[in-house]
This record gives sequence, C-alpha cells and structure tokens, in this order.
Amino acid sequence: MASSYSTDSPFDEAAERVIDLGNRMLDQDSGADTWEIASGLLAGAVQFWLFSRQPCEDPFCESCAMVSTAERRLKALIDEARQLAEDSDYYASPRDINAGSA
Repeated sequence: MASSYSTDSPFDEAAERVIDLGNRMLDQDSGADTWEIASGLLAGAVQFWLFSRQPCEDPFCESCAMVSTAERRLKALIDEARQLAEDSDYYASPRDINAGSA
C-alpha cells in the first residue's frame, strides 16, 4: 500500500501524520473534546521525544551534553516546542486578547 504522505522529510511526515490522526479522531467522535485529543497527542509526542533524547552511556559524551540530565532535556524540549509554536500559523490569533486592531 503506497503512502499518501510526502517524503520531503521524516519531520514533515511525522507532523502530517499527527495532524491526520487528530482530525480522524475528531471525525470519528463528534462529541470528542478537541483540547483533550490535542493534549493526548502532545503527551505521546513528549514521551517519544524524551525517549529519543536519552544520553548514551558515556557521561563525558559531548554530543549528549545538552540532554545529559532530566532538567537539560526538559529545557531542550521547551526551547524546541517554543520555536515550533512561534513558527506555527496558529501561534497568533486575531481573537487573542492582546491582538491589536487598526
């Protein structure tokens, strides 16, 4: 069975699949809470991200330095999430309380 996902990059394909999964879940359950589904998808993504950032066995490994403690992994996760959010088309909304009007 051929994939309908783009092969631009694993990053793009993963993001598209998560969006598709969220949309399918909403389509399958008209009473589903969008926030609950989104939080569940985020929880799974966070778990996988943290799993993928486990440091190697060498405590002096320079490649693992930025993820060598739980606090450093959390900081890296928050920094990456912040950048992804700020790059999103949905970051700012015209209905934001601080949105200006001209």
